[in-house]
Amino acid sequence: MKTPSEENKTQTSRRNWLKNAVVLGAASVATPSVLGNTKVAPIRPLVSSQSIRLLVSTYSYWHFKKEKYPIEKVIENAARIGFDGVEILHRQMENETVPYMNKLKRMAFDRGLALPFLSIHQNFVEPDASKRKEDVNHTLKCIKLATQMGIPSIRMNTGSWAGETPPDYFETGIKKPADGYTDQDAIKWVIDSMGECLIEAEKAGVTLCLENHWGLSSNIDYLEEIYNALSSSPAMGLNLDTGNFVGDPYPQLERLMPIANIIQAKTYYGGGEVYDLDLDYDRIAKIMRNANFTGYVSLEMEGKENAQTAVPKSYDILRRAFSV
Repeated sequence: MKTPSEENKTQTSRRNWLKNAVVLGAASVATPSVLGNTKVAPIRPLVSSQSIRLLVSTYSYWHFKKEKYPIEKVIENAARIGFDGVEILHRQMENETVPYMNKLKRMAFDRGLALPFLSIHQNFVEPDASKRKEDVNHTLKCIKLATQMGIPSIRMNTGSWAGETPPDYFETGIKKPADGYTDQDAIKWVIDSMGECLIEAEKAGVTLCLENHWGLSSNIDYLEEIYNALSSSPAMGLNLDTGNFVGDPYPQLERLMPIANIIQAKTYYGGGEVYDLDLDYDRIAKIMRNANFTGYVSLEMEGKENAQTAVPKSYDILRRAFSV
């Protein structure tokens, strides 16, 4: 057994060793050291070259064509190309059975891929309360599907007024309200309907990310008003689609980026299925960094070029833009 004097010497020795180790470590980071005639490079902290995780949406391979592109193939493609995960479009799922969902989950797990996002559709811009309730129930069902697949977030839409779509809709985002109603009525319907969904989302631990997906949400003042009304819920989130802004997207991205949880990044190889945009992803990446955005970015390749060539090209552009 050590005497008090011996114990003090031991502790002093340890402290001196630690002190010297820290000093030597700091010196090695600050300047190169020399061992004999051999220069030793400074020790530098490891920095990830992929600070933003990239997903690919299954939609990139389908675009609502008659024949669905299998989600299983998207998962295989994603792993081969180098994506970090896959966003699943609900309408593209073959079915909603537990074995099928477990199969997708296992396929992603075996390939080291995340399944962070389930994109679903609903329309709360509807004067008929019973129809809004149908879409609330649809969302509640999808929360259960997401939970089964281990997916922590869901894409949500506000919806749009019914009626003919104007030819300049994707330039203005404006559709005429139903007779006797206003956009403010629609905003209230969206808030009330989303509020119902958030109750169950909170219990399930699933984040509902409202997107600027045309319709009412193409007006980002409306989008922000809805988000702020619901932001006290820990399950409320925001998804920004780079291709769905009316007018200049960059100031709108700057405004909303600080509250965004996930981003969908559009590309249009071969010309857009609906419209074309020339998006500067280096500029968008700078906006993201300035806002300290660290969430997922999901590719939505919406061009007419074959996805087998367009998706890898899109991956290269996004990876270069979003790498450190």
